[in-house]
Amino acid sequence: MAAAERRAFAHKINRTVAAEVRKQVSRERSGSPHSSRRCSSSLGVPLTEVVEPLDFEDVLLSRPPDAEPGPLRDLVEFPADDLELLLQPRECRTTEPGIPKDEKLDAQVRAVVEMYIEDWVIVHRRYQYLSAAYSPVTTETQRERQKGLPRQVFEQDASGDERSCPEDSNDSQRGSGSPEDTPRSSGASSIFDLRNLTADSLLPSLLERVAPEDVDRRNETLRRQHRPPALLTLYLAPDEDEAVERCSRPEPPREHFGQRILVKCLSLKFEIEIEPIFGILALYDVREKKKISENFYFDLNSDSMKGLLRAHGTHPAISTLARSAIFSVTYPSPDIFLVIKLEKVLQQGDISECCEPYMVMKEVDTAKNKEKLEKLRLAAEQFCTRLGRYRMPFAWTAVHLANIVSSAGQLDRDSDSEGERRPAWTDRRRRGPQDRASSGDDACSFSGFRPATLTVTNFFKQEAERLSDEDLFKFLADMRRPSSLLRRLRPVTAQLKIDISPAPENPHFCLSPELLHIKPYPDPRGRPTKEILEFPAREVYAPHTSYRNLLYVYPHSLNFSSRQGSVRNLAVRVQYMTGEDPSQALPVIFGKSSCSEFTREAFTPVVYHNKSPEFYEEFKLHLPACVTENHHLLFTFYHVSCQPRPGTALETPVGFTWIPLLQHGRLRTGPFCLPVSVDQPPPSYSVLTPDVALPGMRWVDGHKGVFSVELTAVSSVHPQDPHLDKFFTLVHVLEEGAFPFRLKDTVLSEGNVEQELRASLAALRLASPEPLVAFSHHVLDKLVRLVVRPPIISGQIVNLGRGAFEAMAHVVSLVHRSLEAAQDARGHCPQLAAYVHYAFRLPGTEPSLPDGAPPVTVQAATLARGSGRPASLYLARSKSISSSNPDLAVAPGSVDDEVSRILASKLLHEELALQWVVSSSAVREAILQHAWFFFQLMVKSMALHLLLGQRLDTPRKLRFPGRFLDDITALVGSVGLEVITRVHKDVELAERLNASLAFFLSDLLSLVDRGFVFSLVRAHYKQVATRLQSSPNPAALLTLRMEFTRILCSHEHYVTLNLPCCPLSPPASPSPSVSSTTSQSSTFSSQAPDPKVTSMFELSGPFRQQHFLAGLLLTELALALEPEAEGAFLLHKKAISAMHSLLCGHDTDPRYAEATVKARVAELYLPLLSIARDTLPRLHDFAEGPGQRSRLASMLDSDTEGEGDIAGTINPSVAMAIAGGPLAPGSRASISQGPPTASRAGCALSAESSRTLLACVLWVLKNAEPALLQRWATDLTLPQLGRLLDLLYLCLAAFEYKGKKAFERINSLTFKKSLDMKARLEEAILGTIGARQEMVRRSRERSPFGNPENVRWRKSVTHWKQTSDRVDKTKDEMEHEALVEGNLATEASLVVLDTLEIIVQTVMLSEARESILGAVLKVVLYSLGSAQSALFLQHGLATQRALVSKFPELLFEEDTELCADLCLRLLRHCGSRISTIRTHASASLYLLMRQNFEIGHNFARVKMQVTMSLSSLVGTTQNFSEEHLRRSLKTILTYAEEDVGLRDSTFAEQVQDLMFNLHMILTDTVKMKEHQEDPEMLIDLMYRIARGYQGSPDLRLTWLQNMAGKHAELGNHAEAAQCMVHAAALVAEYLALLEDHRHLPVGCVSFQNISSNVLEESAISDDILSPDEEGFCSGKHFTELGLVGLLEQAAGYFTMGGLYEAVNEVYKNLIPILEAHRDYKKLAAVHGKLQEAFTKIMHQSSGWERVFGTYFRVGFYGARFGDLDEQEFVYKEPSITKLAEISHRLEEFYTERFGDDVVEIIKDSNPVDKSKLDSQKAYIQITYVEPYFDTYELKDRVTYFDRNYGLRTFLFCTPFTPDGRAHGELPEQHKRKTLLSTDHAFPYIKTRIRVCHREETVLTPVEVAIEDMQKKTRELAFATEQDPPDAKMLQMVLQGSVGPTVNQGPLEVAQVFLAEIPEDPKLFRHHNKLRLCFKDFCKKCEDALRKNKALIGPDQKEYHRELERNYCRLREALQPLLTQRLPQLLAPTPPSLRNSLNRASFRKADL
Repeated sequence: MAAAERRAFAHKINRTVAAEVRKQVSRERSGSPHSSRRCSSSLGVPLTEVVEPLDFEDVLLSRPPDAEPGPLRDLVEFPADDLELLLQPRECRTTEPGIPKDEKLDAQVRAVVEMYIEDWVIVHRRYQYLSAAYSPVTTETQRERQKGLPRQVFEQDASGDERSCPEDSNDSQRGSGSPEDTPRSSGASSIFDLRNLTADSLLPSLLERVAPEDVDRRNETLRRQHRPPALLTLYLAPDEDEAVERCSRPEPPREHFGQRILVKCLSLKFEIEIEPIFGILALYDVREKKKISENFYFDLNSDSMKGLLRAHGTHPAISTLARSAIFSVTYPSPDIFLVIKLEKVLQQGDISECCEPYMVMKEVDTAKNKEKLEKLRLAAEQFCTRLGRYRMPFAWTAVHLANIVSSAGQLDRDSDSEGERRPAWTDRRRRGPQDRASSGDDACSFSGFRPATLTVTNFFKQEAERLSDEDLFKFLADMRRPSSLLRRLRPVTAQLKIDISPAPENPHFCLSPELLHIKPYPDPRGRPTKEILEFPAREVYAPHTSYRNLLYVYPHSLNFSSRQGSVRNLAVRVQYMTGEDPSQALPVIFGKSSCSEFTREAFTPVVYHNKSPEFYEEFKLHLPACVTENHHLLFTFYHVSCQPRPGTALETPVGFTWIPLLQHGRLRTGPFCLPVSVDQPPPSYSVLTPDVALPGMRWVDGHKGVFSVELTAVSSVHPQDPHLDKFFTLVHVLEEGAFPFRLKDTVLSEGNVEQELRASLAALRLASPEPLVAFSHHVLDKLVRLVVRPPIISGQIVNLGRGAFEAMAHVVSLVHRSLEAAQDARGHCPQLAAYVHYAFRLPGTEPSLPDGAPPVTVQAATLARGSGRPASLYLARSKSISSSNPDLAVAPGSVDDEVSRILASKLLHEELALQWVVSSSAVREAILQHAWFFFQLMVKSMALHLLLGQRLDTPRKLRFPGRFLDDITALVGSVGLEVITRVHKDVELAERLNASLAFFLSDLLSLVDRGFVFSLVRAHYKQVATRLQSSPNPAALLTLRMEFTRILCSHEHYVTLNLPCCPLSPPASPSPSVSSTTSQSSTFSSQAPDPKVTSMFELSGPFRQQHFLAGLLLTELALALEPEAEGAFLLHKKAISAMHSLLCGHDTDPRYAEATVKARVAELYLPLLSIARDTLPRLHDFAEGPGQRSRLASMLDSDTEGEGDIAGTINPSVAMAIAGGPLAPGSRASISQGPPTASRAGCALSAESSRTLLACVLWVLKNAEPALLQRWATDLTLPQLGRLLDLLYLCLAAFEYKGKKAFERINSLTFKKSLDMKARLEEAILGTIGARQEMVRRSRERSPFGNPENVRWRKSVTHWKQTSDRVDKTKDEMEHEALVEGNLATEASLVVLDTLEIIVQTVMLSEARESILGAVLKVVLYSLGSAQSALFLQHGLATQRALVSKFPELLFEEDTELCADLCLRLLRHCGSRISTIRTHASASLYLLMRQNFEIGHNFARVKMQVTMSLSSLVGTTQNFSEEHLRRSLKTILTYAEEDVGLRDSTFAEQVQDLMFNLHMILTDTVKMKEHQEDPEMLIDLMYRIARGYQGSPDLRLTWLQNMAGKHAELGNHAEAAQCMVHAAALVAEYLALLEDHRHLPVGCVSFQNISSNVLEESAISDDILSPDEEGFCSGKHFTELGLVGLLEQAAGYFTMGGLYEAVNEVYKNLIPILEAHRDYKKLAAVHGKLQEAFTKIMHQSSGWERVFGTYFRVGFYGARFGDLDEQEFVYKEPSITKLAEISHRLEEFYTERFGDDVVEIIKDSNPVDKSKLDSQKAYIQITYVEPYFDTYELKDRVTYFDRNYGLRTFLFCTPFTPDGRAHGELPEQHKRKTLLSTDHAFPYIKTRIRVCHREETVLTPVEVAIEDMQKKTRELAFATEQDPPDAKMLQMVLQGSVGPTVNQGPLEVAQVFLAEIPEDPKLFRHHNKLRLCFKDFCKKCEDALRKNKALIGPDQKEYHRELERNYCRLREALQPLLTQRLPQLLAPTPPSLRNSLNRASFRKADL
């Protein structure tokens, strides 16, 4: 099929002309040496320059508001509600905010607190969600939109919905005649069959005569029904990798959590229950040696146990009854332990004594130990009553979390919680099992394990000396070892049950670390779960979002060893004091378990009798919001008496120390080693530290530090960083104006505060990153405030703008650096983005100015300035302001003070722009790294300024002052320059900057004068353009510019920004290009084309001016697609992807859903049609075929008559001559079929890019206004129109439906390759191209960058497409894909059809109508020929009928080609399984006949073509359904019978004849169907049908080609070549009849050298066939061009089959024709191929390298075989086929056909006796045969090729003995030789040929012996003379010859036959001959031994000697036998003997 189409297009194409003439014409037109798209553009502005855009605001002002009707009005201007200010309440996790209530907060704390409760301020662009940046079209969204598509019905998917009809059944039973019969079976029965069929439904109004306009109108209405509104929804989603514009709104700042684990304590049970036990849980990280959570206290005691403590407990608060806790782990690692410590009430005795009963007593012995237990209980009760408030350490254990998490079975989840929120396009990793095994923190995830319940049974008792954390870490490290020391200790047995599970998302009844209720908290009385505060193992960078102010106190150790007196059981009491009076202790210490929520004091557990105890205690305190100088922690040390002695107190204070909490305004934290005073501290001690030796105080150990304690604060109020503290303090001092102020050692006065503040700003960069990030919102707010509201010190404005700006730059870069890991794809830090989006507000946001106030005062804020003034001027200005200025130094509080405040306030965006422009290089570097932040800050500031100042109503030109816009211009210029200069040094940075700049400009479009923004864009483009010329790597720059444009175009009001509604104004002055258009008259109208329409469809000046952004994008695309563009692959992909993404966006945008609106939008893309049309030569050729790209264009191009303007420049005949001249006066086609030279230039597009570009073209064609397209088509020149048609042709090919099968096949491939590869694979699978072509093409397409599809250009890593990496698609997914593809194919084809209809409309009046309509028809035919849905075919066939009825001359007067193609396609559809397709196809076919008849009263042409088409169809189509075709034939008959109009004519009769004829051909082919699986039988049938067409050469040729196709498919290249040679011979015969040319072959005879079989093609005598008769030999092959094509195909097949000698013979016939045409290009190619062939012959002379075939005789016996019974054939099989293989193949095949146990293979080669065979079985006899040549023949058959070509005679030998066995003893071994002759010589046009003659001879035993000895001798001779010598082979042959063989070796042969002289004189001669053979044999053995001696090495000497000894023995044994003479030899021989030596026995023996 494909071949036919290819040839169809090759015809009439005069390529060279096309290219040359086009070049010439364009040169004349443009007047430049080479007209590239860059220079010529209708307004003279080259594409590389950007046009001056229209002034957007002016254009809008000049248009009346209601100029546009209804829906279009919204496209004119941005909506009024575009921008809005949202105040979003900050999300609070807890039910109450937890903000301190007291009003006495100092300013600093108040500011912090306010910040945590104020709403988010969001500037919302209401329509932004419609932009591609925010709601991109992804595979998922596409799939969503594709739901509900109708299923399209396709022929290839319809698996026989209408199976065979009963009336066909008798056909198959009719026995077939022998293959020699003619293909016609009895006509009568088939006519009868056809009459009885039922017809398909008829088309109702088909036979009526209706005006063509009405038909068109009706067709169009039907075509427009039920069409999918959005074309691109059916196509792939835009490429994710290219989506640079993709953004997502940042997540609002939230509190940081790691992975959360829920631990529930269920029960704790000991062997004995005598006292309450208290538990503490915490997490520890062994590797980091850090406690990573606060403590969780739990109490699982029974009520009776709790009752023992009644005396001490207040009523417990519900928050202290929690038994479950949620731990958070930010850095999960395998080194984390959950440590459980147990405490009990203090009692007398050390820990070991107290543990003893627990370790000794068992629960089972309760009865036995009753007394002991009672005693213990009593003691416990006493201790609880007396010492209930004190605890002592008891036992501990630890759970290794990694074991729980991994053994509980990991679910494969995404480990990082961040990842869940990250937008889809940042490359997210799936965590597979292999990641978990990797070392490091990644190796352990606590987020997705199965919940586990643990029972911990072993506790270790605490050791008094080893209570510290250091000791604990040692224990834990030891626990992990297999031989743990802890295991050897005796454990405390108990049962603690705990549940560990991942924490739920929103748990109920949860308390925050501050004990606030977390939402949801359904009932305050429920038992709570506590959230446990994490102390992360390493830094966590997250801004604070809520108020938290906690202090943790860790007493570590106390050393009282030198303290006198009774100090043993030591307890430390902690209190938080606000003053020195004991009553001033605040209740801020958190309670533990079963106690009150907060307490005023807390104690450490007591270690019995230890003077220097260690502690593991943690006190948690709630810091008051306002900490003052007097606040301090007071530690009191007590000695506790455990025994109640009379006179001793329970507790005795033995020491005091304290820590003041505030020092220089900073919170004091960290480790302390404090001296302890023996006495109570004196009054006013709290301001001093205990390190100060106060007079009259006694200290323990002489004032040395004896108490080690550590304070840790977790606070969102106190930064705990000196630089931040100082900065905040200074800012607040300034705001409060509270001078003088003491800061550490300095006193701040008004004089030095400025300098301190500047220093502090500069020092911010030294702050440590963690607090800096945590307080980043505060710091940034303060800095913004300093910029906008410069402080006023003593009445003077201090301008800190620059310092603050620089500080801001450093802070931002520090925050960025800390959060590097969390950056998104564009390098933005999410925390900073969230700050700008949510938290940033204009400080004290000023209300709009009162109306009366002149705006001047505001402008004075930033003073007069020029846009690019030097920094020095700026410095001078700031000095003049801050130095004392008499004018401003007025008493504060006066009116002027207010003025100065106004003067002082500035606008942030203005200040930012200014500072950025004048910043120094160091700062600028920091800013550039994070430019996006400053841009976003400016944009938000501008938006707030407009929204809060109610300035949105002011015209855009007046919104911002000119100097600010000047600064913006300077800024954009400098950043643009940075992008350009850095692209080679630091691509990543350049990419980020480029994107930031683009987003900034895009944002500005929503705020400022849009014309101004366009001018900025233009300026940036100019900068890039100037740099491009000198750039070493322009592709990189172009890529950036492409991305820049893409981002700009992603603006949500992109359409409005392109002014879609203003009509394009033609240029005012007639520019030269316009005047030149007049000369270039268009194809269809005599007057000049309408410049307005033209400029809408070209990238003209006016177009680019008005549709500025669309113009930029299309220009980028046009430049990227230029042939000489740099970095083409990459840019093609980017540019096309940008276009695709935009159009997808339009398709999904609800604003453009209406057709009128969409048509307006489509106008922005009209030039895409011209761009694609000009890019055509470089698009991927989906309709594979040599040089097919410009099929139709060049066809129209070479029709010079149609083109007026060429006549003006080049004389047509000269043009033809340039092109290489016509073939001969009589023929019109050029022979050169190579691709046109011009079209090959430039870099081809990949299949993926081409397909996407075509999808975009179809989108424009679908949505544009048809009337507009029509006007445009009217103005096109012929070649342009041709290229447009080519483009449509390519669209059909690109979107052709591949069938469900293809999807399934593709699916089995492991990786999704790019679409490109997918298309290739499908082609390869569906067989349209061979593997070799595939390779060639691949190598040709390698781009300079390696495979362009798989490279991820942006990042250093290869970026796999996550979406499609899932290899195996489910059945549903494949169904869905096929459904979508089917709809896409249908819609694409319908859009093409619509466009063709438009073109036909425009063409009606043209002079060049014929050629264009021909081209249109070709596209229609192509569409009908490709795989199409039933829906499309209905419309396509309707269009085809309309075309034929309007322009019948197209088919019947011009070229037969179109008619043939049409018939073929219609017939194919007549055989469709789908009834609607058949209905329409038969209607079309009937009308075609009728039309032909009406023109000339017979329809010979259609008859002929239909008959040929049927033959061709039957031959090539696999799944062709004859019963459906029969039904269509019946339908056509019915039409003929019902057609009233032609009743009186012979028409109906002729139709009937034709139908019956077709029906007979069909019947023949049913037979072929049966043998579909039997290649030999199938080819035999085709051969037979071809024989039947001997009288009609066209059809015979068709069948020969069918056979060639079949052979090629089976890999029989030699046979395919023979078919082509036969076809060529046939054509040559008829050409010879027509005209006698010297250079043409003289018919068949000329081909005799190629094959002797060719003579059967000789023409039957002239009277049967006159070549001139209408319709005969009219096919395209019966021309010289056709002959050349056939010969070339033959040569190609011969080459593939390795028959290079035959290639030469073929070219001998071809070369004279080419010489006659002077086709030197072809000649060069031919000689090149000949050289290749000859070289290959030389290299493969021995012939082993090419093996031509193996031959077998196959005999069929048995009635089952029908025609084949008792027939003998020689089969040609592929080389090196073993007998077993063919035997297996035939047996398997016939078994499948006849059933099991029917087929038998006859194993021997003996003659078959038919009578002995079972009549029910089928027997096959297979024998290996060899080609046989007579001696005289061998003289000519010299080469290996000669001996394998043209074979007619074959030989096989059968050994036998008289008694019937095959083999016996030597004296009785006979041999039968059988010679077979075949009808034709091999290779022939089929692979099996019948045997026509056989002849047999029998050899006697002695003759057999002679043959054997001769063979051995020959082998020896060959091995000896071999060059180069082969020692191994030689030794092998020698060993077989002289080795002492036992059976039937040479010696035995001699002894049997030569021992005695035979009695029968007839045998004397044989005897003698054998003797001579032996002599010769001995001689050869000797030579061989000699040769061997020369070859061997020393190691083989002994072996050689052995051989020599064996030889001597053999010679001696033979000696007597060889010497005896025959007496009668000399006597004359009697005549009878002569006769016995007949030809057969000897000649054959000579073998």
